[in-house]
Amino acid sequence: MKAKLLIFPLWLATLALGLITGSAVAASGGALPFSYEADVSNLPSLQRGARIYMNNCSGCHSMKFMRYSRIAQDLEIPEEMMRKNLMLTSDKMGDQIHAAMSGEDAAKWFGQAPPDLSLETRLRGEDWVYSYLKSFYLDPARPMGVNNTVLPGASMPNVLWEKQGWQVQAHHEATADDGHGAAAPFELVSEGSLSPEQFDKYVGDLVNFMAYAAEPGRSMRQEVGVKAIFYLLILTVFAYLLKKEFWKDVH
Repeated sequence: MKAKLLIFPLWLATLALGLITGSAVAASGGALPFSYEADVSNLPSLQRGARIYMNNCSGCHSMKFMRYSRIAQDLEIPEEMMRKNLMLTSDKMGDQIHAAMSGEDAAKWFGQAPPDLSLETRLRGEDWVYSYLKSFYLDPARPMGVNNTVLPGASMPNVLWEKQGWQVQAHHEATADDGHGAAAPFELVSEGSLSPEQFDKYVGDLVNFMAYAAEPGRSMRQEVGVKAIFYLLILTVFAYLLKKEFWKDVH
């Protein structure tokens, strides 16, 4: 009875914490406009994402918990190709990924140094990063001329504008569906080099690579987890048959 009395307050505290967390998320901007689930077993996507990251993000953002050699090994990228196309801030395979821009210059130009992105998807979630990259819109009142609905007042410019084009917030009642059962929150006023569908895939590849970088062993962990569960299921069958054999003469 005492054990049950102790468990009840713990359950109640857990529920309350969940409600508080949910309220905090709602207060910080409500539901995210888009959703994304990474697939770190998709090697072509990770390879494309690595190229997108190095060409568009590594100039300002470091990924100091990753090394070029680890990326080349995991993503099956030949060393020569890695050196020629993806190593833009170093010429040593064993180096960590540092930003090309110094932190001091970044803080002077943008108001603060851009964060390291090694664990960004673990910190904020894949949905958040995906939504953030797709949610820049024109705002003449901002110094960079753009704002972001996921992180209002962000000092980061829309570095993917050439691919995406320029968009504005949809102020009227939109009828277009964004693919997740909700009205599109933006209107495209200037087309980019990619169609909206192509841009979704482009951003998805980038977030997929960031999800891999946040946990390089994730794909192996998931694979081992499936095998372990399968093994335990088989073991359960044999344990049940053994139990029946031991107890068959007990009445």
